[in-house]
Amino acid sequence: MRVFDHPEFDHHQQIVFGCDEASGLRAIIAIHDTRRGPALGGLRIYPYADEDDALTDVLRLSRGMTYKSALADLPLGGGKAVIIANPRTDKTPALLRAMGRLVESLGGRYITAEDSGSGEEDMRLIREETRHVSGLGHDGESGDPSPFTAHGVFCAMKSAVRYCFGRDDMKGLRVAIQGVGHVGAHLARELHEAGAQLVLTDVDRDSLGLLSDELGALSVAPEEIFDAEVDVFAPCAMGAVLTEGVAGRLRARAICGAANNQLATPVVAELLHRRGILYTPDYVANAGGVIEVEAQRHENYDRDAVMRHVERIAATVDEILARAQAQDTSPAGIADQLARERLQG
Repeated sequence: MRVFDHPEFDHHQQIVFGCDEASGLRAIIAIHDTRRGPALGGLRIYPYADEDDALTDVLRLSRGMTYKSALADLPLGGGKAVIIANPRTDKTPALLRAMGRLVESLGGRYITAEDSGSGEEDMRLIREETRHVSGLGHDGESGDPSPFTAHGVFCAMKSAVRYCFGRDDMKGLRVAIQGVGHVGAHLARELHEAGAQLVLTDVDRDSLGLLSDELGALSVAPEEIFDAEVDVFAPCAMGAVLTEGVAGRLRARAICGAANNQLATPVVAELLHRRGILYTPDYVANAGGVIEVEAQRHENYDRDAVMRHVERIAATVDEILARAQAQDTSPAGIADQLARERLQG
């Protein structure tokens, strides 16, 4: 396995491989950038096919966290952690405590939080070994950042809809949501309340059926979601779903979702632009969760202030889309450029 010439290596400051024989832990922590503050990023637990796949994911995700925090105006750098394991069958208290010791070994340069495959109870176990954990809630309330992530995506989508369709409301807007887990379900409910018409899919057919019945939404098989006759496509499952093939199939005129690393390759951004499909950069739209997680680190937590901060995501999307329109280019490159400007400034 090569690191420094890996295609996703982007001058990452530190990459740590951790192993614990007793618990079976096999983990990677990537710290991308700490110029603005400690590297905060969630812990993803996933049964990667091999170490190369895990390294690719953690390198991409950690860089995305750097850009996300910069554009969300947070005093944080970017990092991420992955454990190569099945979260349903391999996750044990011993494994999580071993992960906590690995986080602790970095002395605060990396702060972990929940992500795909990990939850608040897992963070409490990790917290037994390190204080460098966020997302544990305040005053007995849940620390789940999903509602904040979903609301940020909703705000970003309103901005994209203004640019794409010249309207300020969501009534009658047709939105396809790929993935109705924690974030996707919250987003679906918020869009339903705003009057949108929903097309939903998920690999968990039971959860999909329950939510579709609750919201009166149309449910389709996972592969059919790309061909849905909708205005907006919202990827809210795993990353790399926007492939060159999908870019050619999509019927939607705008993309705005919660999934990380939605673009399979940078080429896809240009293909979408050529087709006139407006792509809202994922790490801008889905920053609500990290805004909430950062706020939880402080004693003077103010939920209303957090929500106001999350809603400023729309202004950032406005700035990116305006620049992209003026330069006749994809918003993806503009977002990267704006993030780098803020890191250097």
